[in-house]
Amino acid sequence: MNIEVVNLEEESERIDKYLSEELNISRSKIQKLLKEGKVLVNNSEVKANFLVKANDSIWIDDTLEYEIKIEPENIPLDILLEDDYLLVINKKSGMVVHPAPGHYQKTLVNALLYHLNQKETNNIRPGIVHRLDKDTSGVMVVAKDEKTHELLSNMIKNKQVKRKYLAIVEGVIPNEKGTIDVPIGRDQHNRQKMAATDINSKNAITHFKVLKRYPKNTLIECLLETGRTHQIRVHMSYIGYPIVNDPLYNKKYATPFGQMLHSTSIEFTHPITKKEIKIEKEPPKEFIELLNHLGGSIDNINSK
Repeated sequence: MNIEVVNLEEESERIDKYLSEELNISRSKIQKLLKEGKVLVNNSEVKANFLVKANDSIWIDDTLEYEIKIEPENIPLDILLEDDYLLVINKKSGMVVHPAPGHYQKTLVNALLYHLNQKETNNIRPGIVHRLDKDTSGVMVVAKDEKTHELLSNMIKNKQVKRKYLAIVEGVIPNEKGTIDVPIGRDQHNRQKMAATDINSKNAITHFKVLKRYPKNTLIECLLETGRTHQIRVHMSYIGYPIVNDPLYNKKYATPFGQMLHSTSIEFTHPITKKEIKIEKEPPKEFIELLNHLGGSIDNINSK
């Protein structure tokens, strides 16, 4: 997450004290994050005694487990499948998957704790095996116990879980299909973004195929071989076909709904029962409305 320094008790203030009060996290925890290089000020690592000033930009690794209590919340879930070991849900666009500083409520984790009748926790990812971006909708699998979580996580790592996405992109892609094999790392100029880069990056592979072309857009299906943060969004922007309405990677971003990217299916062997599972879910109404506006319909988005 990013924090722009605005209010200070004094002209300058120790960063450990400032962040502890700003984020309601213990000062010792902040000092540990600083020591581990998980906090950057103006893109540079600093020590706990660093004095922050007005207009400084602070970036904090938001994938850490902070000393917070996540409470159950009665938030309706669109459950597509559920048994004693796992559930598959259809995540709505706009829902944050797991809590992070400044966003500890109304997340998928809060909803899961309530649904599974669990008490408050300081684990920001109970049951979460893989993530979807806040404004990406669609199918997700969630584990109910530690054993299932470990097995599913290993399956994803070993590419035994097949995930397909639908996306509407800017421009008309001439190729019928393609593979983007470009590493992804944190954007050096904007810590909220990822980038196609060789600097501090990890390999990332996205396969895509064209489902339908429109005068100025293309409907594609994407298959992930890896699961990097913002992977499809970064890769499609990198090759010149950014996802429609993407607030980070598309200069034509227009509405608050967010990117037209939907996790449409997931396919895997149940880690406990060994049953073959394939769950599909059509995109949200905003996605379908855009297709209709472009000249297509939900009936035309089936895989070729």
